[in-house]
Amino acid sequence: MLFTCPPNIAAAAAAPAPQGWQARLELGFEASGDGRTILAHRRHEGPLRVQKALYPEGPQVCHALILHPPAGIAGGDELTLAVCLEEGAKALLTTPGAGKWYRSKGPLARQTLDFRVAAGGVLEWLPQESIVFADARGHTETRVQLAGDAVFVGLDLLCLGRTASGERFDAGRLRLWSRIERDGQLIWCEQGDIEGGSRLLDSPVGLAGQPVCGTLLVASELADAALVAACREIRPLAGEGAVTRLPGLLVARYLGPAAEPARAWFAALWGVLRPVLAGRPAVLPRIWHT
Repeated sequence: MLFTCPPNIAAAAAAPAPQGWQARLELGFEASGDGRTILAHRRHEGPLRVQKALYPEGPQVCHALILHPPAGIAGGDELTLAVCLEEGAKALLTTPGAGKWYRSKGPLARQTLDFRVAAGGVLEWLPQESIVFADARGHTETRVQLAGDAVFVGLDLLCLGRTASGERFDAGRLRLWSRIERDGQLIWCEQGDIEGGSRLLDSPVGLAGQPVCGTLLVASELADAALVAACREIRPLAGEGAVTRLPGLLVARYLGPAAEPARAWFAALWGVLRPVLAGRPAVLPRIWHT
């Protein structure tokens, strides 16, 4: 049974007293005998919630909107989202708007995503973009454990600085860590360290002066060469995009000037990928249009 959600993998063994919001949300999905996916387990601590289960595309896929009422992550906050899908369950999770990493005078902010998907399950993690304020100090970890032929689709879209107001990410730091395992075997591990004001932000071997970067990870053996070729035919309207195939994994990267063309490109890729991966057409969450 998967609903024994793991402890926060980002927590230190002997941490100082918390200085910000301490929040944890556990969700467990299971498939009923008629193929319907239900939200069977829900538990929260602190300001991290989920609205009621939604079924905009029928009972087979459960949509859930992850809510963080403070609207952003500040120094000292520690947020954990633990999601478990039982065999055959299908769930799509998103957020109501752009996430925010606020500036901090010193304390580190942490976000931990811990996903477990049993055989036959499909988990689509499609949050909206995260805006990283100048002087933010954050650390985010994502761990995905898959069993058998489980499918995972995960999006991570970062906007460095509030570009609409002319802000650059000239100070602060954001560290990223992600890991995907299938049947206990490592298939993906990546670490990133984005330091505000560093030369890497403007270097052609880094972010080339672009404030927006994003990654779409697809863990499935169904992501074959033909599917990758179809994805490579899709070009972003602004910025640059690339699609790579690794054993059991498809990786799509974006680098560009704004979140809108990035989101549109990833949505177009998803439109090609989802019918193959999940046997269903892509239905964008309504909240993306509000």
